[in-house]
Amino acid sequence: EPVAKFGTLDVTFDYDSQEQKLLVTVTAVTDIPTYSRTGGSSWQVHLVLLPIKKQRAKTSIQRGPCPVFTETFKFNHVESEMIGNYAVRFRLYSVRRMKKERIVGEKIFYLTKLNLQGKMSVPVILEPSYNLSGCDSQMSMSEVSCSESTSSCQSLVHGSAPEILIGLLYNATTGRLSAEVIKGSHFKNLAANRPPNTYVKLTLLNSMGQEMSKCKTSIRRGQPNPVYKETFVFQVALFQLSDVTLILSVYNKRSMKRKEMIGWISLGLNSSGEDELNHWTEMKESKGQQVCRWHTLLES
Repeated sequence: EPVAKFGTLDVTFDYDSQEQKLLVTVTAVTDIPTYSRTGGSSWQVHLVLLPIKKQRAKTSIQRGPCPVFTETFKFNHVESEMIGNYAVRFRLYSVRRMKKERIVGEKIFYLTKLNLQGKMSVPVILEPSYNLSGCDSQMSMSEVSCSESTSSCQSLVHGSAPEILIGLLYNATTGRLSAEVIKGSHFKNLAANRPPNTYVKLTLLNSMGQEMSKCKTSIRRGQPNPVYKETFVFQVALFQLSDVTLILSVYNKRSMKRKEMIGWISLGLNSSGEDELNHWTEMKESKGQQVCRWHTLLES
């Protein structure tokens, strides 16, 4: 039982194996930290089905120390024979007017615990989200859902978008920006039916779009879910940090002279999307702690 409370969700799971659908009802939240610590008295719960992250939901915003939601969300295509590969991530946000919402706590609930027929009500005890911003927790989720050896994983993720797991860390004292390319998932060989040979190229641009620095990982051969675990360090002064853009491009190397881009993302000044911008902001606010996030690649 955690000493500090980060919220306990009252959740009911209702799984229908015939329809392959999962209904999740978020009834209420108790044990919310005191007002002063989270700076908010309005609350919202976000849900996402892992590992693919395509199905998301969020409750309405409710006020008060014990908000009641009683809202049900439906997740489709949850195959009973694959149930162990799935999890639902719950996040409780404190919502303040005119200010950015803040994560109060989160929990990844693995569906292996599910009753395969009928309803099941459980308290979901949230944990501090900073524990989960380290790579270990993110990695363990990705490994549960997709170890290279399981053939079941391949059919589970068939047709899903390529993603990349990136760890960012900034040390304001030394002015060093570290980007760790941790792993990829669902990388495809567009031209052939065999797994691709991939590498990731990192390019740092200044506010004018001029190249300041570039580097790349080594090649991972024949892997749709490659593990890189390579870290690259860029010298970026604190006053420059809001003005730079880091582009990550994933390439499939087909021969000595031919390569094709599988996809790309950008973080920083010209972020390619909201998730990327949020990741950069979290890195800036995390005071020298590494923040790891999955990102869906954009097509070239």
